[in-house]
Amino acid sequence: MTTTRLRGVFSPVLTPFNADLTPSVERFTRHCRWLLEQDVGLSIFGTNSEATSLTLAEKRRLLDALLEAGLPAARMMPGTGACALGDAIELTRHAVEAGCGGVLMLPPFYYKGVSDEGLFRSFATVIDAVADERLKIYLYHIPPVTQVPISLGLIERLLKAYPGTIAGVKDSSGDWNNTEAMLRNFQPQGFDVFAGSETFLLANMRGGGVGCITATGNVNPAPMVALYDSWQQEGADEQQHALDATRAVFQQFPLIPAMKAAIAWKTGDAAWRAVRPPLVELDAAQAQTLEGGLERLGFDMPYVEDLM
Repeated sequence: MTTTRLRGVFSPVLTPFNADLTPSVERFTRHCRWLLEQDVGLSIFGTNSEATSLTLAEKRRLLDALLEAGLPAARMMPGTGACALGDAIELTRHAVEAGCGGVLMLPPFYYKGVSDEGLFRSFATVIDAVADERLKIYLYHIPPVTQVPISLGLIERLLKAYPGTIAGVKDSSGDWNNTEAMLRNFQPQGFDVFAGSETFLLANMRGGGVGCITATGNVNPAPMVALYDSWQQEGADEQQHALDATRAVFQQFPLIPAMKAAIAWKTGDAAWRAVRPPLVELDAAQAQTLEGGLERLGFDMPYVEDLM
């Protein structure tokens, strides 16, 4: 892995599917290249990538396809967390050997009510098994989905045990007080905090954070990058309000199908609408409402022809 710390706007890259619901490698690669052209990093295999619906073999194949296409591993932060320790170890090791800039790691999330001791052992087992000083882990705190929080106490213990490996966090708690506590307690130790949504991008930057890892970076990247680049300048609050308005339109619907519907609309490629069960694509009425709401905001996807 690169020694350069990751910064900026990252997106959990949507995974397009073929008619038979196998991953569309060609569309995936084009979309990743387009995101990089917008200066957005690649958090492939995140929540909005439908990562928990992908097999380990599929993830390896998709990562390898990006590398074979010449996309820079240093701009990638693959999601490698899994309930099965062996899967987490294998994919994490593969990402390290590929030179990825870091990995985003969910806690094992199937069993609920587990202790910090159990979670510490899980992360420690992966780190010790990979046994590579290049490994940089960004913890993925998303308790609204996993119901398994990564506590401040757990972060403190992991930082003490693995100070060169625990690089930061994506905080998708939706609780700014929690993000602020992470910044206050751990940022001075070189622990990098990414907000889990662009709605907290400006606040996170003002608090000492390093950017955001956000679903709608898939569809609205340019304004996010613009705010990241200019957050200290006049007009930053207005930029944040505009980001919030676009996000609100998407959040009227299940987010993954909505983003895929937007890409299908803008590219004219209906195949982008496909999601894997148990998710369901937007129906025609929902898609029409989404398009209307976005049009009223002047929404666009620049260079969208690159996705076609």
